[in-house]
Amino acid sequence: MRNGLFNDKKFYRSLLRIALPITVQQFITSGIGTLDVLMVGQLGETSIAALGLANQVYFLVQLLLFGISSGSAIFTAQYWGARDVVNIRRVLGICLSITIPSAMLFTIAAVFFPDVVLRFYTNDQAVIELGSQYLRIVGVSYFFYAVSFSFSAILRSTEQVKLPMVVSAMALILNSVLNYALIFGNFGLPEMGVRGAAVGTFISRGMEFVVLLFFTYRLKTPAAARLREMVNYDFSFFKRTLQTSMPAAVNEMLWALGTTTYNSVYAHISTQSIAAVNIEYTIEGMAFVIFMAMANGAAIMIGNQIGAGYESVAREYADRFLKLGMIGALITGAVLIVVRNPILLLYNITPIASRYASNILLIFSLLMWIKVSNLMLFIGVLRSGGDTRYALLVEAGAVWLIGVPMALLGGFVLHLPVHWVYLMVYTEEMVKLVLVYRRYRTGLWIHDLVREPEALI
Repeated sequence: MRNGLFNDKKFYRSLLRIALPITVQQFITSGIGTLDVLMVGQLGETSIAALGLANQVYFLVQLLLFGISSGSAIFTAQYWGARDVVNIRRVLGICLSITIPSAMLFTIAAVFFPDVVLRFYTNDQAVIELGSQYLRIVGVSYFFYAVSFSFSAILRSTEQVKLPMVVSAMALILNSVLNYALIFGNFGLPEMGVRGAAVGTFISRGMEFVVLLFFTYRLKTPAAARLREMVNYDFSFFKRTLQTSMPAAVNEMLWALGTTTYNSVYAHISTQSIAAVNIEYTIEGMAFVIFMAMANGAAIMIGNQIGAGYESVAREYADRFLKLGMIGALITGAVLIVVRNPILLLYNITPIASRYASNILLIFSLLMWIKVSNLMLFIGVLRSGGDTRYALLVEAGAVWLIGVPMALLGGFVLHLPVHWVYLMVYTEEMVKLVLVYRRYRTGLWIHDLVREPEALI
């Protein structure tokens, strides 16, 4: 490596400038979910399970939006490397034209058919009733979230990372106050329990939407596009954008559907099992904050270098991000092994649910480096180079040909405890790492979308 792992000052200055605000924003986003689970967790396991399963719909929305927006951000990062604002605004228009209708489909399901959705995960009627109350309220906020998510992705890809961070911080503060007030009936407001968490999330998402758009246009950022700038593209541009961005969206949706299938298996094992998994997910989400930020920072920095025509620098950056991710994962995993049981004392759960959660966290901590390496390679490297079709084949194939069969085998055939089923599912991460690392070493993942649009796979 030209400058060594820790000696390239320019690299780390860029990383801090881009990734630090993204880290804060990811922490805030994860914090909202963790806060909901922690507060609702004081109401018992049924409430935790209801919130966790209801949030599977939000999880699907989030990953669909992430796939569409990150696919669009591939182009945005490379166009920003060439300082082509006109095409950046066209990509934003295409992104919004897909994210908004997609989110509205989930709104219809959450508001009008919440019990049907939740029955996919559990037969526990108490969980279904509480989860339906939550979904009917929070589902209306998916429109706000779709617009905010799309604009944030474009802003980050053009190195405007502070604005999404600040707005998300405001949303977290508001959500925290509203949760405290509405879940438990503080400040003279009614005690609403799980419904209070939904109202708090709805209001904070609406505020985030309004404030983000206001300052995006007030500050005249590259994402401050007029309507005619967003729709000023021909069919060939639309098709070329979708050829790269849609595989990323399909990838996220197939992965998300696989993950929801895992959760359905966990929920059918027992309510204690899904409660333990939901707690692990919130802790995992917080542990992954910095790595998600690094992966997004990698996608921006590597994409900028490809767009500017510096492929050798892009390769060097990719190698550095992969090594930093693995080192960070090993350190974080070791810390989690030590602190996992004290953290679980914060939750009002039965000893068996606590034991399940502790075992799942131990497995995750030991194997975290595998998941982080995949994150860096799929999100930070392959997508930045426009190699979305290969990523789709590997990730979707691993989930549906390995992960899902393992979950069904462990949960319904072998009737194993939830932590052993979780370990069986983790084998899909191991297979993905082997396949994607081979692709990474070949260099075939690099596609200059600015200069060579015909190079799309």
